[in-house]
Amino acid sequence: MEFLARLQPASADIGDAVEALVRLRQRPVGRLRLSVPRIALDLVILPVLPEFRPTYPDIQVEVAVDDASVDLTAGRFDAGIRIGEFIERDMVAVRITADFRWSVLGTPGYFALRGRPQVPQDLTGHECIRYRFPTAQAVYRWQFQRKGREFSLDPPGSVIVNDHITMVELAKKSVGLAYTADLVAARELRSGELEAVLASHLPTKSGLFLYFPAKNQHQPKLRAFIDMATRLMRKAR
Repeated sequence: MEFLARLQPASADIGDAVEALVRLRQRPVGRLRLSVPRIALDLVILPVLPEFRPTYPDIQVEVAVDDASVDLTAGRFDAGIRIGEFIERDMVAVRITADFRWSVLGTPGYFALRGRPQVPQDLTGHECIRYRFPTAQAVYRWQFQRKGREFSLDPPGSVIVNDHITMVELAKKSVGLAYTADLVAARELRSGELEAVLASHLPTKSGLFLYFPAKNQHQPKLRAFIDMATRLMRKAR
């Protein structure tokens, strides 16, 4: 009995040490590496990081901006952000933004000079700013819908870029019409700087998702970012 009484304090100390180790392992710490397209900076990263960093001071955040498709494992990224339809099926994906409604945008000045297209086929008489996929190098065909069925057009245009933000900026200069998501140009649409046309002919597509390999889903640092990003984005919506 005396021997057991002597062991009891030591056993309690070991139990406390084990609990402390478990808490330490569950605490969000370390470097969180994210691969994001440029459109995710304004829509996700800038709204989330100002609250995330002081809440989790032990997490370093590294953001690599790249519109090209990225191999998360090869690049040693913990997670990425992409439009839902471009995420590989073997990844875990968590919705961050609402769905995108695709829009054809131009300035009031452009429309005063060139007129407003009434149907997608009218785009053959307009100047369109084209988008080239950074990885595949293919030029994006603009997607439309008619009576519930989707179809695509390859509109004319002398300017090709590989970045949606640049496309919007050029449209603001009346260089031509841009085809992009409504959320990407939300400020310009609210201010009237850009106006949308062909709304009834445009599809809705999946928004931005945070995605990652299944093996990463239990990382405390990633879990902390997911929880805060989804909460803040839901509040913004």
